[in-house]
Amino acid sequence: MQTAKIRPVALWVLTLFIAFVFIQSLFFKFTDSPETQYIFGTLNAWAGGLGFPGLFAHKGIFSQYVVGTAELVASCSLLVGVITRKPLVHGAAALLSMGVISGAIFFHLFTPLGVQVLNTDGTLDGGELFSLACGVWLASAAIVWLRRADLLALVSGLKQRA
Repeated sequence: MQTAKIRPVALWVLTLFIAFVFIQSLFFKFTDSPETQYIFGTLNAWAGGLGFPGLFAHKGIFSQYVVGTAELVASCSLLVGVITRKPLVHGAAALLSMGVISGAIFFHLFTPLGVQVLNTDGTLDGGELFSLACGVWLASAAIVWLRRADLLALVSGLKQRA
């Protein structure tokens, strides 16, 4: 296959992977599942210990609903961008995805949450959520890389206007 044929397929595959991971997690976030309660409760207790109580609570600025909404917006924007062939929408959505998932990776690595998360049955997930987060980050970075010319043109155009 030639590069011109591989690129659109790669963009679709990367987009579908990110959208799948984000969208399937929405059920857990928006239904206040026990797994979500554990994750955001752990993060909220950690933030409270640092003097930021309520940061990850139900009405906090980084609640499961806020994070889930960002994931939903990123997923929809990625799909719209690739379906309508709007490279700037697609690239911007990939940047949003990277931002959201960078937070998830940070909190897995640098808080008591850890790489392995507790399941509702008391077992550990073996790092599955963390692995999916890393996969989303890599897929988002790949889309940004493939859309770099369009994104850089936008930045360059904004600089010229200023």
